[in-house]
Amino acid sequence: MKFKLLIILFSSNLLFAQDFKTPYEKGNGNQTVTYEEMVQYYDELDKNFESITVQNFGKDDNGEPIKVVVFDDSKNKNTPVILINNGIHPGEPDGIDATMMLMRDLATGKVSAKNLKIAAIQSYNISGMLRRGKFSRANQNGPEEYGFRGNARNYDLNRDFIKNDTENAKTFQQIFQHFKPIFFIDNHVSNGADYQYLFTYISTNKERLGSKLGNYFNEKMQPEILENIEKKGILTTPYVNIHGDSPDEGFPAFMDSPRYATGYTTLFNTLGTVAETHMLKPYPERVRATYEYMVSAINYTRKNTREIQKLMAENLNSLKPGTSYPIQWKLNENKFQHIDFKGYEAGKKNSEVSGKPRLFYDRRKPFTRKVKFFSDYVPTKEIRIPNYYVIPKSENKVIEYLKRNNIEMKEIAQDSTISVEVYRITDYKTVKNPYEGHYLHYDTKTKSELRNVNFRKGDLLVSTKQPGVKYLLETLEPEATDSFFNWNFFDAILGQKEYFSDYVFEDTAAELLRNDQVLKTAFELEKISNPDFAKDGQAQLEYIYRHSEYYEGSVNLYPIYRIL
Repeated sequence: MKFKLLIILFSSNLLFAQDFKTPYEKGNGNQTVTYEEMVQYYDELDKNFESITVQNFGKDDNGEPIKVVVFDDSKNKNTPVILINNGIHPGEPDGIDATMMLMRDLATGKVSAKNLKIAAIQSYNISGMLRRGKFSRANQNGPEEYGFRGNARNYDLNRDFIKNDTENAKTFQQIFQHFKPIFFIDNHVSNGADYQYLFTYISTNKERLGSKLGNYFNEKMQPEILENIEKKGILTTPYVNIHGDSPDEGFPAFMDSPRYATGYTTLFNTLGTVAETHMLKPYPERVRATYEYMVSAINYTRKNTREIQKLMAENLNSLKPGTSYPIQWKLNENKFQHIDFKGYEAGKKNSEVSGKPRLFYDRRKPFTRKVKFFSDYVPTKEIRIPNYYVIPKSENKVIEYLKRNNIEMKEIAQDSTISVEVYRITDYKTVKNPYEGHYLHYDTKTKSELRNVNFRKGDLLVSTKQPGVKYLLETLEPEATDSFFNWNFFDAILGQKEYFSDYVFEDTAAELLRNDQVLKTAFELEKISNPDFAKDGQAQLEYIYRHSEYYEGSVNLYPIYRIL
């Protein structure tokens, strides 16, 4: 009797699923859903399934609410969450269509997510999805029409997770901090070389994630997830991080710094994958591969939730004040592993356009050969984790960003003098062309000193003993790759505000040299060692000015302080 009942229930679920075919499934296999169809479909699931809800969070830059569809049949507030992001680049819509089928199959019971909550951003870049066309993805094989990479203000949203120039990025942080996922999937389509693989992936960098947690994800969890989809005939390999050349000689793992989605989620110890289907494979195959990866990830996570949460907690507890934390990395070119790479023979032939040699791949000549995969990165700069940061209440923008990321802060109760470590910016480079709305700094250098600083009532003490410690370190340490300093939050400190007039300062400079023997000795030594300086009267006045009390001490003085 029970067996017959199960058959009846299973059959009814299949029939119910057929009633909820997605627009993609109803099409010719090479068509992706429109924004309006997507919203309507999820609203129908919400109306018909108790386990499905649609929630609005914040907005896209064009004002549309960003919608999150949630599958949850446990109704337990503490249920662990997998968060899926779709449509960050709407010209890569595989995840949008695959997730609609996934949510339907979760609701009907075809796919099990027992003991998990699955939250999916329907389409993150709504304004890009609405800018529908046929030609912006010149290298991509389908679908017939799709959205555009940039959002309403032409930002690439997958560079905005620290600087938060867009409403989209602010909304993502609201979503992420609300759900606090243990696993995050960001669905994409690749660019670059041609090869046999249908599915490539970027795993959260194991060194940046943390040794035990990073090793677990990269050496146990991710391989098992991939093994399950390979059993279904889907070839997988790490993201082929090479452009304009053949991968035959090997390729490096992609370093997902905090400006990227998985780089940001790593700051909160969330495991993350960028799913990258291959652009030249047929659209139905790409959608299927994305779907199967998500199903496999759900299956693994629901069976191993406790182990994942235990490692996440251990990883957080290892980040103690006084311990070392790496903020800059470089590829270890001396360490690699050989992987069996399934590619196509690459060659050169004359271009019909220019007559010059051009790269081509011969699909009639597939191969499997050993290539080098460089997946190890080594730190080039480490800092000592402080007990606290002190942030003046005048730094409104920084405070706003920290609040959005659930960073706990405490106001100083009264005007106080505190012994702190102070950074001064000694050097930095800046890109020549605008990058995502900024003239980004890099190769920043600082020197530090201990000094007593007067703080006002209401200035903020920020403890590093909290879940967002990595976010604090990666944004507030000026030498970190994606620090607030490098993203121009503090450019005002780089400019001098007061100057001197030569004819006025000449007499003052002479008096300073008469009364300060240390300054006079340093000044004379500079003239002896630097012939150009000895010939330049203006430079000599500037030297004395900069080494006197008249020179403002705030130039290049970083306004975020550390208590060790």
